[in-house]
Amino acid sequence: MLADRPEKGAMSSHSHAPPSSRPVIGAILAIALAYAGALVLGLPQRGTELVTASLAAHHADGHADSHGAGHDAGHAGDAPPATPLVTTPTTPPVWTVTPFVLLLLGIAVFPLIPATAHWWESNLSRFQVAAGLGLLTLLYYGLLHNAPLESHWPAHSVVMPSESGFDAGFVRTVMQNAILGEFVPFIILLFSLYTISGGIRITGDLQANPLTNGGFMLVGGLMASFIGTTGAAMVLIRPLLETNQERKNVVHTVVFFIFIVCNCGGCLLPIGDPPLFLGYLRGVDFFWTLNLWQPWVLTNFLLILAYLLLDEFYFYPRETEADISRDLRNIRSLRFQGVSLNGPLLLGVVAAVALLDPTKTIPGTDWHPWIYLREVILLGLVGLSVALGSATVREKNRFNYHAILEVAALFSGIFLCMQPALQILSEQGPSLGITSPMAFFWVTGGLSSVLDNAPTYVVFFETAKTLPADGANVIAGIAEPRLVAISLGAVFMGALTYIGNGPNFMVRAIAESAGVRMPSFFGYMLYSCTLLLPILAFTAWCTF
Repeated sequence: MLADRPEKGAMSSHSHAPPSSRPVIGAILAIALAYAGALVLGLPQRGTELVTASLAAHHADGHADSHGAGHDAGHAGDAPPATPLVTTPTTPPVWTVTPFVLLLLGIAVFPLIPATAHWWESNLSRFQVAAGLGLLTLLYYGLLHNAPLESHWPAHSVVMPSESGFDAGFVRTVMQNAILGEFVPFIILLFSLYTISGGIRITGDLQANPLTNGGFMLVGGLMASFIGTTGAAMVLIRPLLETNQERKNVVHTVVFFIFIVCNCGGCLLPIGDPPLFLGYLRGVDFFWTLNLWQPWVLTNFLLILAYLLLDEFYFYPRETEADISRDLRNIRSLRFQGVSLNGPLLLGVVAAVALLDPTKTIPGTDWHPWIYLREVILLGLVGLSVALGSATVREKNRFNYHAILEVAALFSGIFLCMQPALQILSEQGPSLGITSPMAFFWVTGGLSSVLDNAPTYVVFFETAKTLPADGANVIAGIAEPRLVAISLGAVFMGALTYIGNGPNFMVRAIAESAGVRMPSFFGYMLYSCTLLLPILAFTAWCTF
């Protein structure tokens, strides 16, 4: 069997000294100054006014519905009453998902082809492919789409077709929905957690046996719900890799780490995983997700048990005696660096995400935060971490921005290319015949594995709101069993592919930079379909 990693000391193509902090701090200061200028012009305030006006219209419309108005076929959830209902958006044709499918195939295939494997390692190459396919999607909306289009940023509206040959309004709307409304908050949150946690170093070299690795996954699964899957993964992946640096068989350990810490551990609070946070913004009580503790315990317990059995009886016995002896000689207790600064900053990220939402007032006040204030605060916390934190800690962590840039390069295209798919699902969802919790679990989960779980969660959240509760307890307009199914499907099955959840990509990149030969897109799916999927099926059977 080939070793999962080269000998200790081998260098990856992505291993290099940490980049200078000056460009990052300079960029953050420039963004802060630009935002201050926008505040002087009243632009963020105007955006928040549009959001609150849309919410007020939505609440008024919902109140009318509750008095017998019913659901009109053209109702879009939070559209202002002035928008004529005859402007119901029409779904794009199915072939418009082709750029999205090609992007997924490119992510899966390019690393496997000898002629493109090295070229694909460059984030510039990834961005060129993602941007090119995103441009094809924008060209469809600019040249061929001729039906009304929903705009979701900064507030809901319906954009009518232009009489000109090229519909710049549609292109602008899609860019706003995909980039300004979805990608920017998504990537800034991941960037904040990634960079701040990169300033925390847990050193030491525990015995790299199954129990130690299982302990890392248990702690990470607990942390994931409270500082987010990204924060937990970035804090623990490096000490896990250092602990296992004497072992040759490490791939399965990283894969289970992705299963548990990057995904399945994050379902107990809305800050744990982006889909649940979006549900919180749509009216789900902040602590409702604690009701998911039973499937959380069952799934993560079975995953850790499966890892322990697999490592104990298959992989660990295959390590050489020399490697095990070297591991035992190098045992050192754990030490923590950078926690006094970056620990509170991570808590600041959690507080900013939870409190600075333009659609909600800050508790105890009637003030809606300005649009993008949350993102500017998050970048400010990053600036404090980079400016005040120890450069030595980041250097020892081999910290660089390659992993987050990889996520940014690919997901910029993914968010653009998925717009037709999301539009089709959003408008055709009620006619799909999905009514049972089991069906919502599998459909939401299956699509979350390839569409990114956050927007997929929203689509089926809105679909479930159109269905009768049938006597079940109602949470945010949805029968509770269906909401449980949508939540678990989106969070758990984001682990099925590298693109199901942002931290999956980052952990893979960090592992590869440490010399671990991670599986390809399809190779990873072989692990997830063989090891993870049966456990999720059992959890679904027990839950629904």
